[in-house]
Amino acid sequence: MSRNLRTRLGWCICAFALVLAGCAPLSTKRIEHADRIVAMSAYSKIDCDRPDRCAEPSPFMAQADNAIAASAPGHPHNTVTLLNIGQNALAARINLIRAAQKSIDIQTYIWADDDAGMLVLDELVKAARRGVKVRILADQLGSLNNPKLLSRLARASDNLHIKLYNPTFDSAHNNYVEYAATILCCFRKFNQRMHNKLLLVDGKVGIVGGRNYEDRYFDWDSQMDFVDRDVIVAGVAGRQMAKSFGIFWHAPRAVPITHLRDVNAEILAHPFDAESWIEPRFADPQRVAMLRKAAEDPEWLASNLLDHSLNVGLVDYFYDLPSKDEAVHGPDSRELTRDLMKMIAGAKHQIVLQTPYLVLTRRAGKIFKALQQKHPPVQVIVSTDSLASTDAVPVYALSYKHHKKFLVDYGFQIHELMPHPADVHSMLGDYDRLSGFGSEKSSPHHGGRAPIKPGSPGPRVSLHAKSLVVDGRIAMVGSHNFDPRSARINTEDGVIIDNKAFAEQVRASILEDAAPQNAWLVAPRHPTPVIGDISQAIGDVSRSLPIFDIWPWGYATDYQLKPGGTPVSATSPEFLDNWQPVGDFPDVNLSLTAIIARFITAFGAGIQGIL
Repeated sequence: MSRNLRTRLGWCICAFALVLAGCAPLSTKRIEHADRIVAMSAYSKIDCDRPDRCAEPSPFMAQADNAIAASAPGHPHNTVTLLNIGQNALAARINLIRAAQKSIDIQTYIWADDDAGMLVLDELVKAARRGVKVRILADQLGSLNNPKLLSRLARASDNLHIKLYNPTFDSAHNNYVEYAATILCCFRKFNQRMHNKLLLVDGKVGIVGGRNYEDRYFDWDSQMDFVDRDVIVAGVAGRQMAKSFGIFWHAPRAVPITHLRDVNAEILAHPFDAESWIEPRFADPQRVAMLRKAAEDPEWLASNLLDHSLNVGLVDYFYDLPSKDEAVHGPDSRELTRDLMKMIAGAKHQIVLQTPYLVLTRRAGKIFKALQQKHPPVQVIVSTDSLASTDAVPVYALSYKHHKKFLVDYGFQIHELMPHPADVHSMLGDYDRLSGFGSEKSSPHHGGRAPIKPGSPGPRVSLHAKSLVVDGRIAMVGSHNFDPRSARINTEDGVIIDNKAFAEQVRASILEDAAPQNAWLVAPRHPTPVIGDISQAIGDVSRSLPIFDIWPWGYATDYQLKPGGTPVSATSPEFLDNWQPVGDFPDVNLSLTAIIARFITAFGAGIQGIL
């Protein structure tokens, strides 16, 4: 046997041994030992002996009480508040956590250990220590992957319980070799992630939408921040949210942290010298202090949040089941996808869709194509990411491949978010990196600033909101990306609300993101005669291939409104008088990014289902 062959065989044996070791569960003895240590060393004192657990007053809890009192069988009442600005959404979460008297349930896809993530953890520990039952369920792939931190949290309070969903090799943290091994041995199980986002307080006030727990979702990241959307729902809809959380909490893939290899080892290695929970050291303590102050300021809450609240009737909370990726369970495990398809198929006049990842399933494509065959066709306005703004270059590349289908077959009007939109101050609450909600300069609603110009310094803006408005009457806000992964693999949740006033709020927010000063318009390229026609013909053949699309000149390109121009449609004879082409990938300074996007467009169609 040659030396190279022996070396390769050795590596294969090591990898196989790693897989076997990772698949073997922890012994019951080790789990019970860790549980005993946690039971003996966890903080067991209750810091508040009042029946209300020293909860602070919250206007959202008052909204819930009023809505529940007004509800009757068949006549539900709820109050909803749209959360478009990140720091406002974070302040609302802190306000609700402090108002909890009985329980707090949190479900998320990402939980980072930066300022936003640690702030929420600190508030949850304090709530648990005053007697509130706190449960955290986070997907393992992007959440709380520090075994030392989880060991501390396990003992922070008797009332704090944490599980990680679908952990790779039953560990909180994995290295690249372990990820590679699990892809080889157990890809289908690894591939399904829990993408739900839910905060539920006392079973009656919930926050649902697109935000995870990380600085960039709350306007606190100095490099890149997300334009995202949540909604506070106060009232009887909380009952369905509680049911959903219970299903996931008790699912086999939800694993207590004492059952995780690395956390278990950390607890056993340090049974009695665990550091007690102390307030985290924040990178920007002044900003954290200001947000905490805002979260308890009635005037700030009223002007920034409550003034936009709406009393509505029924709020449908939809959620997939943990068994979604197992075909044997049928379509009921994909409840949200099913209802979104019904919403879209029922459109009569207009669909306004916002998604960061414009990659559709075949079923969705058929529905949109049928809507274009109506007389008159249904107008479809799409707000999505550009290559310059996206956080997922491979997904954008696949979307780019299908631009002609989107424009011609589905009639989409596609608006791609600029990384430095002119109205960024109304999108992000802390764009200037100034602390303090009381100052005029830091107010997210201050309108005296000059518009941001393309290419300006400052954090890049990326779209992460997932919303849908049909006929200006019914709206969805949730975690569903309208892509194949959300449709078939990941679990998702969201609310569907049939209310014109709420639908108009969501629609107006999306259209602001899609406005010409904030987004480029994707429209047909205007080719030169003869040569352009030949190029388009070759491009059509190339795009029709199932895997390879090697023709570099696409059917469409991006356009920017000329100064003083009128935003006429791409079908107008005056289109080129008002819009100027800016290329397929405008404002992308790193040529490597464009090269990667083009490469995946050419050769990556086969990975669409994975992405």
